[in-house]
Amino acid sequence: MSERSERTENRLERRYRRLLAVYPWEHRRAYEEEMLAVLLAGARPGQTRPDGGDAVNLIAAGLRARVRVGVRGLTEPAWADAGAVTGVLVALVLCAAAGSSLLDQVLRDPSLPPPVQPVGPDLVDWLRLVGWAAVTVTALAGLRWVSAGLAWAGVAGWVALVAPGVVDQPTYVIDTLPQFAFAVVGAAALTLPASPRRTTAVLGAWRLAAMVAGPAVAVALLALNRITRPPFDRTDGTVTYRSFHGLEAASESAIWLYLAGLAGAALAVLVGLATLAPPVRRRVVVLLAPVGALALAIDTALAGWAASTVHMGHAIPLVPAQWAMLVLVPLVTFLAGVMLVRRREETLRMVALGRAADRQGPTA
Repeated sequence: MSERSERTENRLERRYRRLLAVYPWEHRRAYEEEMLAVLLAGARPGQTRPDGGDAVNLIAAGLRARVRVGVRGLTEPAWADAGAVTGVLVALVLCAAAGSSLLDQVLRDPSLPPPVQPVGPDLVDWLRLVGWAAVTVTALAGLRWVSAGLAWAGVAGWVALVAPGVVDQPTYVIDTLPQFAFAVVGAAALTLPASPRRTTAVLGAWRLAAMVAGPAVAVALLALNRITRPPFDRTDGTVTYRSFHGLEAASESAIWLYLAGLAGAALAVLVGLATLAPPVRRRVVVLLAPVGALALAIDTALAGWAASTVHMGHAIPLVPAQWAMLVLVPLVTFLAGVMLVRRREETLRMVALGRAADRQGPTA
C-alpha cells in the first residue's frame, strides 16, 4: 500500500471511529474493531469520508443501542431508590402548590378593597389537593402501584382540563407546562419498580421530615403573608407596601424575613437530598433536570412570543419548531443525564479497580 493510500485509509478510519462513538462503551469494546474492519473493507478506493447512508445508519443504530442500554439500566437498584425519593418529593411539592392555590381562594387579602372577596375553591382545586396528598400517603405506605396510578391520573387530568386551551389560551398552557412536566416526572418515577416502603428506607426519618416540613412551611409563610398584607385605606383608596415577586409587606425588613423563611424551607429539602448516597443523589438530579431545562427554555426561547401575545391582544399560535423544542428539550436533557451518570460511574469504577490493584502491589 502506498503512503498516500495509507493516509487516505487512516483518515477514513478516524472518521468511522467518530461515528462509532455514538454506540455505548460496552458495545464498542466488544464489536468496534470488527465493525470498523467491515466498513473499511467495503469502502471505495480513495474514499476519505463515510457515505451519507452509512453515517445515518451508524448514528441511528448507535442511538438505539444507547436507548436499550439506558432502559435496561433503569432497573438498577439506584434508579429504583432515586425514583422512590423523586416520586414522593414531586407529590409533596405539587400537594403544597395545590394547597397554596386553594388557600389563596379562601383567605381574604386585606390589601384589596373591601368589596373584593375570595371566589372560593372549586371542585378541581380540591381534587388537586386531595389527589396529590393521596399520592404522597400511598407512596409512603408502600402502595407503589396505587400511588403511580393516582399520579398518572393527575397527569391525565391536566391534559383533559388544560391542554384544550392551547388554541385560545396558549400562554396559560405554556406557563403550566413545567408543572405538567413535574407531574410526569413524579408519575414516571413512581412507576419504576421498587420494594414497598423503599422511600422511607432510603430517606430515613430526618430526611423525610425535612422533605415534608419544607413545602409545608413554605405554604404557611405564603398564607401568613397574604393575611398580613398592609390593609387597604378606605379614606383615599390607597395602600403602601413593599413587594417582591408576590410577597407584600409594610416594610423591607418583613420581606427579608419572609425570604429567609422560604430559603430555609428550600434549604431543608436540598440538604436532605444532598446527603443521600451519591448514586441515588445523581439520579434524582437526572430525573428532575428535564423540568428545569423546560422552564429555562420557556423563559428564554419563548419570552418574545409571550410578550407579543400579550401586546397583540390575541393568541399567537406556536410554530412546529417551537413545539418540537418543548418536547425535545426535556427528553434530550434526561438522556444526556443518563449517559453522564453512566460515564461518571464507569470512570469511578475504573479508578477504584486501579487503586485496588495498586494496593495489592506487584505479584511474584
